[in-house]
Amino acid sequence: MPDIIRLLPDSIANQIAAGEVIQRPASAVKELMENAVDAGASNIQVIVKDSGKSLIQVIDDGSGMTETDARMSFERHATSKIRTAEDLFVIRTMGFRGEALASIAAVAQVEMKTRTADSELGTLLLIEGSEVKKQEPVAAPKGTSIAVRNLFFNVPARRNFLKSNPVEMKHIIEEFQRTALANPEIEFSLYHNDLEVYNLKKGKLSHRIIGLFGKQYREQLAVCREETPVMNVRGYLGKPEFSKKTRGEQFFFVNKRYIKNAYLNHAVKIGYENLIPDDCHPFYVLFIDIDPRHIDVNVHPTKTEIKFDDERTVYGIIKSAVRQSLGAHNIAPSLDFSHNANIHVNLDTGEVLSRDFSTRQDYYDEKAALLKTEKDRNNRLNWDRIYEFTNPSLERSGIQHDWNKKDEGIEVRLSSAANDMPDAKNEFEAGQTRMTFQVQNKYIVATVKSGLLLVDQQSAHERILYEKYMSALAHKPAASQQALFPETIELNPVDFTLALDLKPEIEAVGFVFDIFGKNSIIVHGTPVELEGENIKKAFEGLIEQYKLNKSELSLNKRESMARAMAKQTSIKAGKALTGEEMNSLIDQLFACANPNYDPNGKLTFAILDTEKIDGFLNR
Repeated sequence: MPDIIRLLPDSIANQIAAGEVIQRPASAVKELMENAVDAGASNIQVIVKDSGKSLIQVIDDGSGMTETDARMSFERHATSKIRTAEDLFVIRTMGFRGEALASIAAVAQVEMKTRTADSELGTLLLIEGSEVKKQEPVAAPKGTSIAVRNLFFNVPARRNFLKSNPVEMKHIIEEFQRTALANPEIEFSLYHNDLEVYNLKKGKLSHRIIGLFGKQYREQLAVCREETPVMNVRGYLGKPEFSKKTRGEQFFFVNKRYIKNAYLNHAVKIGYENLIPDDCHPFYVLFIDIDPRHIDVNVHPTKTEIKFDDERTVYGIIKSAVRQSLGAHNIAPSLDFSHNANIHVNLDTGEVLSRDFSTRQDYYDEKAALLKTEKDRNNRLNWDRIYEFTNPSLERSGIQHDWNKKDEGIEVRLSSAANDMPDAKNEFEAGQTRMTFQVQNKYIVATVKSGLLLVDQQSAHERILYEKYMSALAHKPAASQQALFPETIELNPVDFTLALDLKPEIEAVGFVFDIFGKNSIIVHGTPVELEGENIKKAFEGLIEQYKLNKSELSLNKRESMARAMAKQTSIKAGKALTGEEMNSLIDQLFACANPNYDPNGKLTFAILDTEKIDGFLNR
């Protein structure tokens, strides 16, 4: 039998390796920026066109390379960082595997210009698909410039899997932000299609955060610092009231390397315990300085995952640091009415300018008492608990009862128990006068043939709007009202690119807007449901809710937008309604294709028939 095993050619091996290291344009941006940081650059420019599909160029003023080093840098596993196996355990640089440039050159057309400080001439290298096309001396400034053109030009299947330009640009911005946060002492700039996205001067970490995410972050930063023999923790935490339901603004750096670690994220979340809702996520930028011998960074091709030799100790230190920071700065949620939560911190020195508690324990004791008082008040006012108290044998789901016991008014569409719901349309008699009223401005109660109809006004309105917006996205755009004074909204670069990607869908549900300068839009029209509402808050809330739906539920673009818009514009619990509004809401609900559930699967209504009422009163 002939031998069938052969060594792969280098060109094919490099393409396979590139699949692990270079997954999209943002991956190339990350690797090139980290190389520039390792070269000791004080100024790094990133230039991209067509979201990196046509061009990615990174220019630095670092140490540069000699002619031999320039050629060797494109060989697989060629690195200046590793000499022996022991070196793997003392790594403090970003790149060390020697895969990045070889992987990029395997799937793109690469031009490198580089010169060291003590050389009169630099070196020009042109490489295409791992093949060196040209190498010659060239006049060049000190440092290195690498231009990556037509990424995946020789792997069309990979190129076809790239997302739209706004989505790919979003990933590039995220990688840029991580590298810029890790190195506030370096100047960074980012240009997309010849437009400036960022121009960051070197300075303190607090200044870098504000430069990346906006001036509004100045008010929410609290200094976090903890020094132990094991490791040091430093950085900034966001105040609880600024937490969001979407992830994405949580940054962990270990020895200035960005990492993803759900275990450590949980440690921070525990530090915010009782200060933010369970489904919200705080902003934080935390740096862990630890002896490299206690970590292993060589566990993932992109180096975003690392291992600690004592992860439980690291967890405990981070949790303690977060709690101490929040307690020391007297940061409390809006629930705390007895103390001033607007604490001002000097971002340059970390000095707390005011505090209301003498000790951290006083703060937590006071917070626990306030939470208990609020919980007790809510329990007394809770509608469902009235019935649980009156008849303890009834379970919470007892109000809905077992609808299968009555034959009338049941429509079974599928075998699922979720569809065994009453058809409340049969409960309304033609010409019947319907009595309606609100309970706690949250539930609508209406008289029907068999007893009482209980409607959750927010869930019901979300169902109505959801079907309306789904129809608008599929067929006819929703109505829009012209703004008397168009409003300008400044977004962060990530949300700005997302808004451009969603422009057709956003305009289909009633918003009309145009680009208005750098990371800004001008809104000319809004959905009719938003009359009298804050346009900026509504638009930003729509983007946040869309991101939440997309990340948590993995919905398609149309479904995510319809749900986000319904959530944002629906009537909220606590809003008083007139009799006409209540009756109109009920009529619109039962005109829906599926009135039983809101878009999140929660019940919109329940029927309390006379048998149940008799049971409550022991009749």
